[in-house]
Amino acid sequence: QHEHPTQALLDAATIRRHKPRSAPAAAEATFEGLEVAIVGDVAHSRVARSNILCLTKLGARVRLVAPWTLIPRGIELIGGDLTRERVRVVTRLEDGLEGVDVVMMLRVQHERAAGEASRFPNTRELSRTFGLSERTLKYAKPDAIVMHPGPINRGVEMMPAVADGSRAVILDQVSWGVAVRMAVLERCILGAAA
Repeated sequence: QHEHPTQALLDAATIRRHKPRSAPAAAEATFEGLEVAIVGDVAHSRVARSNILCLTKLGARVRLVAPWTLIPRGIELIGGDLTRERVRVVTRLEDGLEGVDVVMMLRVQHERAAGEASRFPNTRELSRTFGLSERTLKYAKPDAIVMHPGPINRGVEMMPAVADGSRAVILDQVSWGVAVRMAVLERCILGAAA
């Protein structure tokens, strides 16, 4: 419940492709030293929860960036000691983006928050304070990639110039989505023999 594991797998595959890191004396890549900012409606996002678990297990450090009203209390503890050490909550966009390798934007999920109108800043205010623009992206590393699980509310959580820019890997996420989900289905159908 409240998770989206295949999205986390395809996000990890996308990050690995664009931010390869090798572990010494290990056959597989690791995300050790990688800084990831997950920005937006963390409170209602299945993607955020699954990525917190997946990315920290792979070695990344995760910053959850949103107004307090969109951060569930204790979210940094969902994976026990591992996430307690590797996840931190930041309530100012510029601080959350400072020096990160990956920026993962989330949309406000009004459909999951029925009856919680008081938790949400108005759309204009949310966009102004937590929307990713060319100006705010400059706080991230110069080679940082920008991700979004979709659908994007252009002009709200992400400005069109960023969504369509050279640092956006959103179309790669879509491509990996098909491959990852096919692999998961094959494994489920064929079992360990796959």
